[in-house]
Amino acid sequence: MLTKLFVKASVAAQSYKKDEAGVTAIEYGLIAAAIAGVVAVAFGTGDSGISGALSDVFEKIQTSLTGKSA
Repeated sequence: MLTKLFVKASVAAQSYKKDEAGVTAIEYGLIAAAIAGVVAVAFGTGDSGISGALSDVFEKIQTSLTGKSA
C-alpha cells in the first residue's frame, strides 16, 4: 500500500515537473511586482522623486495665482 502511494506521488510529481504553464504566470507576477516597486519608489512620500518635483510645481503655481505660498 505504501509503495502504491509512493508510485502515485512520483507520477504526479513528474507530471507537474513537465507542466510549464504556471511558470509563465509566476514570471509575469514577478515582473508586475518589480514594476510596482519601482513605481512606489518613484512616487514615494517626501521631497525626493517625482512626488517632490510635482509638489514644487504645484506650490509655484499656487504662489503665482494667490501671491502667497502654502
